[in-house]
Amino acid sequence: MSDANIAFVQNLYAAYGKGDIATLLAAMTPDIDWYSGGRASDYPGFGPRKGHEQVREFFDIVAENNEFSQFTPREFYASGDKVFVLGDYALTLRKTGRAMASDWVHIFTIRDGKISGFREFLDTALAAECYRG
Repeated sequence: MSDANIAFVQNLYAAYGKGDIATLLAAMTPDIDWYSGGRASDYPGFGPRKGHEQVREFFDIVAENNEFSQFTPREFYASGDKVFVLGDYALTLRKTGRAMASDWVHIFTIRDGKISGFREFLDTALAAECYRG
C-alpha cells in the first residue's frame, strides 16, 4: 500500500504543476484537515484550514502572492497512512518583490483513498520577513 500511496501523492504534485486545483480537491476528503506551518499574521497562507472551500482559498492565496521559479518534491517516504515528502522551492513574493527559497516537508494522511490531512513545514521566519518587505 505504501507504494500506491506514494504514487497517489506524486500524481497530486503533477496536477498541481499543471495548475489543476480541481483534481487536488477531488482527491481530498470533504473534512480535509489542512495546515501550513506558521501564523496567518505573518503570511496569509499560513495556519489551519478545514474542508474544500478553505483549502481552495489556500491555493488562491498561494497563486495571488507567490511567483514560483522552482517547486520540487524530491524524496517520498510512506509509513502506515502517511506519506512524507521532502522538497524545496524558490519564489518571489508579489507584494514585496522579495525572493526566497526554502526546503520543506509535506506530510499527507490518507484515509479511504483520499487525502484527509496535510501538514507543511518550511522556513516560516524567512517567509514572514520576505512578506513584510
